[in-house]
Amino acid sequence: MFIDVVTSPLFQPTRLGALALANRIVMAPLTRSRALPGDVPRPSAAVYYAQRASAGLIISEATQVSDAAKGYAWTPGCYTDEQVAGWRSVTDAVHARGGTIVVQLWHVGRISHPSLQPGGAQPVAPSAVTPRGQAFTETGFEPHEEPRALERDEIRRVVDDFAHAAAMARRAGFDGVEIHGANGYLIDQFLRDGSNRRTDDYGGSIENRTRFLFEVVGAVTQAIGGDRTGLRLSPVTPVNDAHDSDPAPLFRHAVEGLNRFELAYLHMIEGATGGARNHAPGFDFGALRRVFKGAYMANNGYNSVMADTALREGRADAIAFGRPFIANPDLVERLKAGMPLATADPATFYGGGDEGYTDYPAMDG
Repeated sequence: MFIDVVTSPLFQPTRLGALALANRIVMAPLTRSRALPGDVPRPSAAVYYAQRASAGLIISEATQVSDAAKGYAWTPGCYTDEQVAGWRSVTDAVHARGGTIVVQLWHVGRISHPSLQPGGAQPVAPSAVTPRGQAFTETGFEPHEEPRALERDEIRRVVDDFAHAAAMARRAGFDGVEIHGANGYLIDQFLRDGSNRRTDDYGGSIENRTRFLFEVVGAVTQAIGGDRTGLRLSPVTPVNDAHDSDPAPLFRHAVEGLNRFELAYLHMIEGATGGARNHAPGFDFGALRRVFKGAYMANNGYNSVMADTALREGRADAIAFGRPFIANPDLVERLKAGMPLATADPATFYGGGDEGYTDYPAMDG
């Protein structure tokens, strides 16, 4: 099936808060694990992102808000002057191509390993609940270890870390930030009763479990403005041992509460991240879209026809594409031309140099 590129909203401009998009195709955040020592973006990151600047919006790879927020080898940060300088070359390159780019900020919480933490410390989490799975370290995969439950005063410091990283992102030239509240990382860990066993006012009830989310969003929007802040959520994904006994009322409460921050957008992973869209049959993403008063960005397994339909029917305001952008730096142009997409090599997804990073050709390359 083909879409009418002349009338398709997919290729029409829009605004998400203060962000002006040339089209409604968004490059989703893609962890590539290629940062230099000090968690500084490598110089070729500027080439990589500039190659993809025809996307209406680029959301950068997940970027830690502090040295304790790290959970994967060779991922970048956005909290030191050196990191800001590295990112500045990226944002300048994207802007020179007419693109718009935000940084995705994360704290991975328990999805880490002592070898990735300052001084070999235990990873932190809402509660001392060991996740199933393995951590990607500089020496290979290692089983996750039991995390340490955050003390109340430490929670406040993590909130401040998000706000600091957001301010540093603006210094680095980013047009805004996306808060990573999805995929079983720290914010998601606080939300879900499978990982949050706290008995204080950050645990137990839905109101308590959403407290950390709202505090982070409040601090970031105060630092840079709600119109330059997005948020990513994944209500039903099982990734990183994420699970909740009753996600529908939890995420409805969360999304309703977000309206007061007047965010640029809500980025929703519909289904299992990178997997089945129908992972949780009966879960109503449309209800969350209707509850949220701002722009809704849909993600997970969309092709051009699905994206065009969702936009025409008002089920989304923008569509995020992930892995197709790895091997198709000119994805927007390929979709517009109805051309087949190149296939990426999974062996070069994570780590390494520029092979499988900046060497995928454009259609006319």
